[in-house]
Amino acid sequence: MATVSIAAYVYGMVQGVGFRFATQHQATGLGLTGYAKNLEDGSVEVVACGEQEKVEQLLAWLRQGGPKHARVDRVLSEPTAPGHYSDFKIKY
Repeated sequence: MATVSIAAYVYGMVQGVGFRFATQHQATGLGLTGYAKNLEDGSVEVVACGEQEKVEQLLAWLRQGGPKHARVDRVLSEPTAPGHYSDFKIKY
């Protein structure tokens, strides 16, 4: 299986609703590494590394709205250089 790395930027009501924690739970369950981080503009940055199929599953979950209290308006994603992450973390 091919290993890929993406950076996704999630816009909408995604801060203060447990979005990073739910994303961490989802990504860990898929066996992905990387991180989720709140950005100053109110969006959340998600970097995910792992098997292409699993990364695509996480992207689909993000696009479908993430956790139930969030409201996702759009998700922009792009390939990124693979990082050296041991697990999926929440960055502050």
